[in-house]
Formats: sequence, C-alpha cells, structure tokens
Amino acid sequence: MRVLDIARQPYYRWLACPVTNTELVDGYRADALYNAHRDDPEFGYRFLADEAHAAGEPMTERTAWKICSGMGWWSAFSKNKRRVSTAREF
Repeated sequence: MRVLDIARQPYYRWLACPVTNTELVDGYRADALYNAHRDDPEFGYRFLADEAHAAGEPMTERTAWKICSGMGWWSAFSKNKRRVSTAREF
C-alpha cells in the first residue's frame, strides 16, 4: 500500500466491489441501445432511446446520444459521406 500511496480502506472497498452500480446500469443501457441499433441501424439515438425504454432500460435522449456517440453507433442515413479526393479532377 505504501508503494501506491493510497489508504487501505478505499482499496479494500474497491476490491470487494470493483464494478459500481453506475457502471452496471450504463452497461445495461448500452446493451439495450446496441440491440435496438443492431435490429434497425437506420434509426437515430432518439428512436433507440425509445426502443431501450420499451425493453426496460429507461434513459433520457441525452444519455442515449452520449452512449451512441461514444460507441460510434450512428444512423445509416444521418451522416453525409463527403468525397475526399487527393487530386483535382479537371
């Protein structure tokens, strides 16, 4: 413990329960959003939040956006694919 320079009590508390309740809830929410996105990849985060709510994982749209954007789950129709060319076309 002296090497890490931390107190013993928080370390043993973390050792007894390394996954917090918040992390567990976020994991369940991400799983519900992923299942909805896998079924219908053309829908955005608002619809995915509604689908997750129907599956038993209620969350706000902001939370759904945060999870979806962090994981890179975008609607199939929302992003414009810009064409990047290395040489000019004449």
